[in-house]
Amino acid sequence: MNNDFPRIITLLRKEKGLSQKQAALELGISQALLSHYEKGIRECGLDFVIHIADYYNVSCDYLLGRTPDRAGATIRIDDIPDNQDAPQKDEVKLNNFVSLNKKLILNSINIMYEILAQAGSKGLTAEISAYLMVSVYKMLRTVYSSNPKNPQAMFSIMPEMYKGLSSALQTVIETNANQISSGKSADGFHGINVSSAPELSPDVISKEFPNLSPSLFNLIQKTEEKIKKFS
Repeated sequence: MNNDFPRIITLLRKEKGLSQKQAALELGISQALLSHYEKGIRECGLDFVIHIADYYNVSCDYLLGRTPDRAGATIRIDDIPDNQDAPQKDEVKLNNFVSLNKKLILNSINIMYEILAQAGSKGLTAEISAYLMVSVYKMLRTVYSSNPKNPQAMFSIMPEMYKGLSSALQTVIETNANQISSGKSADGFHGINVSSAPELSPDVISKEFPNLSPSLFNLIQKTEEKIKKFS
């Protein structure tokens, strides 16, 4: 059974503001059957996959989680805009794999900061920024330390200590961010005004960030594929 199909058809229905009863009526099936499809209790046939894809105006590949693009397009490196704020060095030639991942990450971060600006929370922005900084710090040290000749004096924290301490710091930062995002104070910052938090959905993100959203959706898909390997 496809695990993405139930989640995606539920998302699409809610995104359109439809009740199960209304969607089932328009799809020509019973509400009970649609409920089973959305919960993953029953598996539908190919004809219904095509039918519901037409109903929501998306591709079958999107419904099945094969692509994060609603039209079914496969992302190409040339389709992703460069982050113009990032320093460019002509002499550095990244291969396609590295360049693609770089674009996915930078464009997704740009979207996140735009959303943070809409949220208007200094605390949430500060905590998320701190989390990203620690992530870069940890991975930079991993790459830096791959050559034992590189002087560790560049860093003030001992090599045998930084991994555990930085991971612990990230846990604290993530906890603070979760507190603030739920409207509670943390780390000296006031909680976000939950009632005025940005209303988001894949459709909203696509419309607000038409050029960058494919990067975010692909980053989500790639990350969740890795997560699922542990579940």
